[in-house]
Amino acid sequence: MEEVTNPPLTPPPGDGLKLRTTAPSELRSAAAQQAKTIATEAKDKAQKLKTVAAEKAQTIKSNVSEKAQVIKQGAGEKAQVIKAKGKEQWDQGKIKAKEVHTSAEDYVRAKPTQCVLGALGVGFLLGLIVRR
Repeated sequence: MEEVTNPPLTPPPGDGLKLRTTAPSELRSAAAQQAKTIATEAKDKAQKLKTVAAEKAQTIKSNVSEKAQVIKQGAGEKAQVIKAKGKEQWDQGKIKAKEVHTSAEDYVRAKPTQCVLGALGVGFLLGLIVRR
């Protein structure tokens, strides 16, 4: 590996003492100015990022609200359909029960003796089963 040598620093012609005293203060002020510039840029970027994040959050919120509304509406429509079908089946069940009741009444009126004897027989059998 070769050793690299830098040329010796030589002060420019003129007053070398003045250069030595003003250079550090200029460097300090330049560094301070640069630090202020970087801090300002960082604040600006942070503010822009905050604004963009807030906008994105608002966009997402509105999208979610819209989708929730669509889902809610669809669920309401499905509930109405199910409710209508349930009511229809309930009404059909009531009609069927009335038909069975009417046909049972007609049978009992047509054959009262058989019905009474049948009821006695069923009661007797249930009594025997319950006793044991």
